Amino acid sequence: MLRVGLLGAGRIGFVHARTITRHADSTLVAVSDFVPDNAERLAAQYGATARTTDEILADAEIDAVLIATSTDTHSDLIERATAAGKAVLCEKPVDLSLERAQRCLAATRGTGQPVMIGFNRRFDPSFGALKSALDAGEVGKPELLSLTSFDPAPPPVSYIKVSGGLFRDMMIHDFDMANFLMGGAPVSVSATGSSVVDPEIGASGDVDTAVVTLSYADGRIAVIKNSRRAVYGYDQRIELLGSEGLLQAQNIAENTVVKSTAAGVTGAKPVLFFLERYMPAYAAEWEAFVTAINSGAAMPVTLEDGVAALALAEAATRSAKSGQPVRLADV
Repeated sequence: MLRVGLLGAGRIGFVHARTITRHADSTLVAVSDFVPDNAERLAAQYGATARTTDEILADAEIDAVLIATSTDTHSDLIERATAAGKAVLCEKPVDLSLERAQRCLAATRGTGQPVMIGFNRRFDPSFGALKSALDAGEVGKPELLSLTSFDPAPPPVSYIKVSGGLFRDMMIHDFDMANFLMGGAPVSVSATGSSVVDPEIGASGDVDTAVVTLSYADGRIAVIKNSRRAVYGYDQRIELLGSEGLLQAQNIAENTVVKSTAAGVTGAKPVLFFLERYMPAYAAEWEAFVTAINSGAAMPVTLEDGVAALALAEAATRSAKSGQPVRLADV
């Protein structure tokens, strides 16, 4: 039985508490949060105890920690947890700073403790099936990848100001998915972004609408489209054109009913947001983490993967500001 400490009792912390406690081979022992009342509430819901982060990290009977705190704390907590002899699953991104994330990677290599980064979309059943078909050669060599990620509505501007920007906060999932599907990193990144959804987002120094093109050494191309607003729901799609065919992963709809009348053909909207869309992925992610620890296998999503995605986010940020493509080697 894997004994787990949860660091962070916000919205995503509640998601992870659910997956930890529902797994047959893990138990939630303790919860900490910057706001003690949040930790108390979540701990009470799942039969755990509320403690400080220091107390959790010092407890030799806790085997692993799940880090669901604010991004600016991730690198420090990864380093402290691994130094304390604990396995780590940390929410994305590794850090707001690529340089700091790289230092974190270097610091943890000598600890011998496994670290997994929470790119949960790799574990989505539809995206996973697409990856399996690609790896099986069913559409030949991947040549053109299109990733679409539109949120139903933007977060509060107060969140935007501390998020690190759309490329680090939102598109980071798509950067990891591009690396995952294309089998490696591109050589250059070209990004353009604007603020057309909410002028306050632009005033805070961020963008809410962006397109990024990734160019690979062998001529392959990936295009990522992000928007903070899609009034019809949470739009999450993948399209991959290969030398011998096309793979597509479509949205998950609220229901499967299709109405066909003389007026036209209509169906349900996509589910509203990430909690509805990705709960199975979060459960599968935790299953993969526990399985890797119990079997001694390598983590399916590594700290190196997290740093690689953050490097693309940094390149995209620089490209959007300069209006010029950025070589990944220069980041």
